[in-house]
Amino acid sequence: MPDYSSYRRAFAEALVYLGERNPNLIVLDADTARSTGTILFAEKYPRRFINIGISEQDLIATAAGLAIAGKIPVAVAFAMFLLRGWEQIRNIIARDRLNVKLVGTHAGLSAHFDGSSHQCLEDIAVMRVLPNVTVVVPADAIATRHLIFDAIEKHKGPLYMRLGRDNSPKIYSEHDTLSIGKANILEDGEDLSIFVCGSLTELALDVSKNLKSMGISAEVVDVYTIKPLDTTTILKSVRRTGHAITIEEHNIIGGLGSAITEFLSETYPVRIIRIGIRDTFGASAKSYPELLSFFGLTVHHVLRYIKKIITGEVYAPQISK
Repeated sequence: MPDYSSYRRAFAEALVYLGERNPNLIVLDADTARSTGTILFAEKYPRRFINIGISEQDLIATAAGLAIAGKIPVAVAFAMFLLRGWEQIRNIIARDRLNVKLVGTHAGLSAHFDGSSHQCLEDIAVMRVLPNVTVVVPADAIATRHLIFDAIEKHKGPLYMRLGRDNSPKIYSEHDTLSIGKANILEDGEDLSIFVCGSLTELALDVSKNLKSMGISAEVVDVYTIKPLDTTTILKSVRRTGHAITIEEHNIIGGLGSAITEFLSETYPVRIIRIGIRDTFGASAKSYPELLSFFGLTVHHVLRYIKKIITGEVYAPQISK
């Protein structure tokens, strides 16, 4: 049975399956194949796997060349170190709209033990600012499988997929449908819209359940496509609720919260409370949950913050039933 507790494992197994379906699929890694999971593809299709070594700029340039040659390259590295090749991503892949799939693993705080040098909290911001680049953040391992299929078999052009290490919650089933460019409403609500992406989707659902006991109906929207935003779903939700909160495992500057704020400020202005990493680097911890707690990304912390909003203790709109 597939291992649906790990983002990287689900991603790796999907690559192996896709490799059988498409002989043009080439996987490149920056000497992290055992950590990212691409070792599974390397063992199955050694002639279609390239270990570039610890040279992310070469990783990007080589992937670009393969795309020009008609192949479908998937360039993989830890998210933090994939950004070393940002100039090449901009000048070669994005400007020429090359069909390269970039996958950054161990994103956010998921590399909890390795500390701030390995914890990438800026990748959504720097990837979504690039013209022509699609940005996708799966909520769980099953969503990862669905979206990497869509990215390789249907999507044409540059795409960045952000993955955590492990710690995948169970949000979706194999029977669910996810398409790049869309967002999913996971819980209907009338009083508050909670927009979330990635591994914190489970947290948002738990927050919604707790708010229900307080008489607040909170809608949860999984914005798994950061760029292009599913503006129809986002606008429909906010028009219904009139209040919005974003939750992300990323710096609130430039991430999901920024993307939604930018859109709504021009179309349907409402006050938006952004919950995430507040302009700081990560930290080292013995466990991933411990690190989330340190940064206030737990149900307890988020509920306490929302209660302050409700009671007017922080500068935000009142939420009333």
